[in-house]
Amino acid sequence: MNTGRLLGVWAFTGLLISACNNPRKHATTDSLAIRQQYAGSPVLTAAESLEKIQVENGFSVQLVAAEPMVIVPVAMTFDERGRLWVAEMTGYMPDTVGTGEDARNGQIVILEDTTGDGAMDKRTVFLDSLVLPRALCIVGNGILVAEPPKLWYYAFDGDRPGKKTLVDSLYTVGGNVEHQPNGLVRAMDNWIYNAKSDKRYRFDRGRWLKEDTHFRGQWGISQDNYGRLFYNNNSENLLGDYFSAGLGAGNPNQRKVDGFDENIVPDNKVYPLRPNTGVNRGYMKGVLDDSLRLVNFTAACGPLVYRGGLYGQGFEGNAFVAEPSANLIKRNILENQGYKVKGRQAYKGCEFLASTDERFRPVNLHLGPDGTMYVLDMYRGIIQHKTYLTPYLKSEIGERALTQPLNCGRIYRVVPAGVNPGPVKIEGDLVPYLKHPNGWVRDKAQQMIVDGQNRQLAPALRERLHDAAQPLAAMHALWALEGLHALTLADVLPLLRQPDATLRSQAITVLPAVMSSGNAKEIAAVLEDMMADSLQAPVATLVLPALRQKDAPAAARLLQQAWRSYPNNRVMADAVISNVKDKEAALLSDIAAWDPDTNLVIRRHLDKVLSDIANRRKSRMDDALLKEYPRGNLIFKTVCQTCHGADGEGIQSLAPPLNHSELVTGRKERLIAIVLYGLTGPVTVNGKLYKSPEINGDMPGIINNDEFSDGDIAQLLSFIRNAWGNKAEKITEKDIQLVKQKYKGRERSFTMEELK
Repeated sequence: MNTGRLLGVWAFTGLLISACNNPRKHATTDSLAIRQQYAGSPVLTAAESLEKIQVENGFSVQLVAAEPMVIVPVAMTFDERGRLWVAEMTGYMPDTVGTGEDARNGQIVILEDTTGDGAMDKRTVFLDSLVLPRALCIVGNGILVAEPPKLWYYAFDGDRPGKKTLVDSLYTVGGNVEHQPNGLVRAMDNWIYNAKSDKRYRFDRGRWLKEDTHFRGQWGISQDNYGRLFYNNNSENLLGDYFSAGLGAGNPNQRKVDGFDENIVPDNKVYPLRPNTGVNRGYMKGVLDDSLRLVNFTAACGPLVYRGGLYGQGFEGNAFVAEPSANLIKRNILENQGYKVKGRQAYKGCEFLASTDERFRPVNLHLGPDGTMYVLDMYRGIIQHKTYLTPYLKSEIGERALTQPLNCGRIYRVVPAGVNPGPVKIEGDLVPYLKHPNGWVRDKAQQMIVDGQNRQLAPALRERLHDAAQPLAAMHALWALEGLHALTLADVLPLLRQPDATLRSQAITVLPAVMSSGNAKEIAAVLEDMMADSLQAPVATLVLPALRQKDAPAAARLLQQAWRSYPNNRVMADAVISNVKDKEAALLSDIAAWDPDTNLVIRRHLDKVLSDIANRRKSRMDDALLKEYPRGNLIFKTVCQTCHGADGEGIQSLAPPLNHSELVTGRKERLIAIVLYGLTGPVTVNGKLYKSPEINGDMPGIINNDEFSDGDIAQLLSFIRNAWGNKAEKITEKDIQLVKQKYKGRERSFTMEELK
């Protein structure tokens, strides 16, 4: 379908006004006057909304597509021809109660620029009649599409879907629209990773593989030049991994492995250009400042590690984060410190990009084949899902008519001022593209080599592999050979002597792909050398599970070397423990015999894992509980589990445990009040203080959610009061009603002080 030139000349009006020219310095102003000033929230055309965007000096914002070319975009990817594939989540929150959210109106569309000016002028519907599609990823001659609860693979039949293959029937089981897996980023190691998920996928030798990995993030996921993953949750700027994505997840008894899910940028301040009264907790002290602007992230999402080669060296490796609640995009500067990654905000008091249009809702950021950052703007008034919608925000939506329209959506790109870059179309010989300055091009070339399974490229890849002047190209060649199943130990060993530390780390990481019983002793000797290097020791330890399958005695000897050499290193402690699934007690005994010091870091970490194992053993739920509270179990899985964990032990950075929590098993009225009206931190559970940024600062209440009856809530609370290791009196509908009567008219969350 060719819809013609809908954008017009104004599509590429660049804005040179900097979002940082005027750092926020707002005198205390009467909040009523501010609310009156911003009482309206006009729906702007794409041209008008573009004029409201301010961006860093030296950059301009260009409109790539707008309605009706694109509607409610939430995820995207490019193909090798430079065409843009978009998931349109049209059915998301049509009103404050989600009426019609199950309508089959979602689509996957292909947008194409046929004239080469950067503006999309051709729209082709690839898939329609979908319910809330949320992620996509091109693999070979087809595309992965996440349509809850399933993950499908559609082969290409031209620009139409061909054969349909079910990859995972349980892709998004559990959780609600805000808390379901998404992302589908194809990382350097040839595996596909997700946010809000502990699963990874790969198409290999004619079949789809699915494996466990670390649980990561909430919405959006990105990789850096070394295949390390970065993500976040709503209230935290940036989280990420120190090591390659596939390492360290071999022991399910570990709830947290140091070096993964690290808080990369702990500063969560945001600096909007306009008041943000339309946020879910806008009525709470500290959420908005005196000028009614948001103070901290509440909807951080869609992170992008920029690797485009177009913005200048100072921007390479920076992490950009979208904040749709505050209508802005933040820039963070990342630095490698040994094997660790640390970050800081690029500016104080201002942002890389921000808008005064309240409906500008950037929800995902992507790198394009032209080296620019693409911004997906849902252009909606409502972005908070009904499950957690507060009466305050519901009122804001009604008073300022934020529900409509539902048929908008924009895609922008951010370009250096005065530049109109065109996409790189990947064709012909793929190997030279592995040294391209644009990381998207390098990634795509590697993926096409692997998908094509052309082993005749192996000699050219080996030449690239040993070009010390191009370490990034060498890394891509390394993993391309791995994906072709053409990699040999002889290819890898020279890389371990290269001066580039990141290249050496990649060489260690890929060793399991070339490991065999015949070369295990040689690899063990290599790992022993690497273990003496404190920079490479964690990676060497994390690959020992593969060695154990080929030479168990050598792996055991090296593991002992690891914990004896680094007994007080947190990262090394967890790397060691990742090797000893169900053998933690034996390791603790060996360490205690070697050194009786109970304060050794590795001993403390082992004690924690053993305690978690014991709690989990006690907490296994029996069938009788599920039969007694089926509705409670279902609500727990869809609403509570996403933050508190399936085992009730809490999730890092999100929420404290429910298992063995005095807030759960204590007074009925207190628990009911928390669940109905919400709880704002800090929170103390079993003597431990949980506060932001360790956990999300707020738990929303569900009193205004029409999905749940008093009987449903009673079942839910009775369920969690008796699940896992908990044992407490059941809660009845009458108990729920009494608390509702007592606090009738209350809107704000409780604090721990009030609950005392």
